[in-house]
Parts: sequence; C-alpha cells; structure tokens
Amino acid sequence: MSGKRRDSKNRILRNGESQRQDGRYAFKYIDATGKQQFVYSWKLEKTDKTPQGKRDDISLREKEKLILKDIDDEIVPRGGEMTVLELVKKYFLQKTGVRHNTEANYKFVVNIIKKEAFGKKRIDKVKLSDAKCWLIKMQRDGRGYSSIHSIRGVIRPAFQMAVDDDLIRKNPFEFQLATVVVNDSVTREAITRKQERAFLEFVAQDKHFCRYYDGIYILFKTGLRISEFVGLTLNDIDMQNRKINVNHQLQRKRNMEYVIENTKTTSGTREIPMSDEVYACFQRIIENRKKVKTEPMIDGKCGFLYLDKNDMPMVALHWEKYFQHICKKYNSIYKVQMPKVTPHVCRHIFCSNMAKSGMNPKTLQYLMGHSDIGVTMNTYTHIGYDDAKEELERMTKVE
Repeated sequence: MSGKRRDSKNRILRNGESQRQDGRYAFKYIDATGKQQFVYSWKLEKTDKTPQGKRDDISLREKEKLILKDIDDEIVPRGGEMTVLELVKKYFLQKTGVRHNTEANYKFVVNIIKKEAFGKKRIDKVKLSDAKCWLIKMQRDGRGYSSIHSIRGVIRPAFQMAVDDDLIRKNPFEFQLATVVVNDSVTREAITRKQERAFLEFVAQDKHFCRYYDGIYILFKTGLRISEFVGLTLNDIDMQNRKINVNHQLQRKRNMEYVIENTKTTSGTREIPMSDEVYACFQRIIENRKKVKTEPMIDGKCGFLYLDKNDMPMVALHWEKYFQHICKKYNSIYKVQMPKVTPHVCRHIFCSNMAKSGMNPKTLQYLMGHSDIGVTMNTYTHIGYDDAKEELERMTKVE
C-alpha cells in the first residue's frame, strides 16, 4: 500500500492521475488518434470543494469518466478540431443538386456565421446554453425571427451530421426555437372578400394596371404559386378541357439566369380546373399576348404568357412590384387603406375562402399542391368570429 501514489489528502491516485505542486489534479491519457492528452481540475472527486479564488469546474474523475466513454464509443477527440463555420461548409458540400433558392439560403447562412465569433468556436465546445445564447444575441443585434429560423434550419442538421460522424456526442441545437427567441415576424393574414373585390375592381378600372388584371384575377382564383404562374406556357393551358397543367416553375437567379425547376413538392404537380371567369381571363391573355420575333426558350420551354420589356418571361419579382405599386396607388386615393397584398396573399386568400366555403379538405390540399394537409388547414386558413357565427347559424338551421 505504501508504494501507491497519493494526493495531499492521502487518497490513492489511479493510473494516469497526478497532483501538481499547486494542488491542481491532472489526468494523462492517449486519445483515439494516438496522441497524449491532459485534462485538469482543482477537484479530484465530485464532493471536493473548489479552492477559494479558483474557477469552479467538474472534478477530475468526472472528466475521466467522460473521456473514457468517448474513447469506448470512438468519438473523435476535440470534434476533429472543426469549427462551427467549417462544419457548416462541410454540410453544404453534401447538398448537391439543390434548388437555387436553397443554395442562396446556404450562402446567406455561411456569410452570417463568418461574421460571428460563434463561427470560430470548436464544435465540441458548443453546449446547449451556447447555442441558445448565440441565437438570442443575433435577435438582440437586430436579426429578424425569420432569418434566425433560416440560420437554425441549416446549423441544426449540420450539427446532427457531426453527431452521426461521431465528432460530438449530442446536438446542441435540438430545442424549440420559439422557446428561446421571440417570434416577432408579422403573421400573414388573408384579406377579406370585400377587400379582394375592392382590389380587383381598382385594378380593372385603373388605366395603367388594368393590363395585369387577368393575371391578378387568376392568382386570386386558382391558388397558384407565383413561380408556377410565371412558368406557365401556352402548352400548359388546355383551353379545350379547361384545365391548367402545373408541372414546373420558373425562377430567376441573382445572376439573372432563368431556370425551370420541378414544382416545390411532388404534390405540386397537378391539374387545376378553370372556372368560367378564369377561362375568360386566359382567353384574353392569349389573345393579347406580346408578339415577338423570337420566342425566349428556357430549359426547352417557350410560349410564356407574359414577357417583359426585354422580351424575356416575367418572373415573380415583376408581379410583386406590380402589387406593391397597386397598393401604394390605392392607398393614396382612398381613406380606408388596403393592407399589403402580394401574389402569395392571393394564394393565401384562395385557400382561406375555399376552406370557409366548405370545400373538402383533401380537395383543397390537391388544388394547393400541398404534400401535407396540415399546411393546408393550419397555415393558410383563418377562421374568425364572423366565420364561427355563420357556421353555427348554418348548423342550427340544419337541426
């Protein structure tokens, strides 16, 4: 027994343990890469007290337990020396063939992390509290909830990749975002039917914006995504059978490159029947369509319904600007202001109106091109007091 190494309290030290002259304990071990490593603590056991004036930490033997478990589980030491920024970049390298919008979002996240001290942090050093504090800091710095949601939507699966690769043991971003940062984003509300009628009447009577009336009416009455609408070609409009074939969307990248992409989801590929009014709108659009010497060809498709001043297909940005200018002009004339109306609000109100009118939820899901009916019912439908009152009165009459 006398040959055993002991600490200043006469406790026997295990293999690899030692106590320095200043009283601090050390543990020497060989990591999974074969390198010699040391960890330190002012406490040998959990029940020991930290010396006055020294930084509190877990005991040496608690650290030993974690280290040996990591070695047994073949966890790569020190997170492979990878920083948060390096991890996110590695995650992006595995995301090949993504849509350009997704790629743009990835670049947006990388640029933010580059500017943050958090991006230089080693991934195995990131704890749950660190992850939460970083997101809170970004909101305090002025980042909106939607931006933080996008950032977290990328960094969480990146850390999960690190878990799967045995670089770290737990994902520090596995928590509900709304429990950490305040959702200060503006809730998208569908405008009323009365406002919809007023908006359409204003467009129809305006000398400048009336040229866009048919397209705007179609957006209000079909629930088409704006990218689907601008991607429509003459071949997609089946006037004989009165249906719209939706099987792609048109996008324009930041470098002004036009691309044809698949619909947002597999459920987005669908056939939408035309009402008489929508049919009449398509008739006028086709009759009044701009005549050009050479039809623009995008990824093998041509015959786009609306062309801009450069004889290229109009994209979502064109229509968003038209809606913005219409609202501005309307509100400069009328005392009762029109709330913000966008192409997506048109889709939003179509879904809400159909739901309130009693359309079968599965039919509505199909028309909207949603893969999940929860999106149809929860995101796009708004039921208020008047709707509840009207439905209750209707049901009472049935009884």
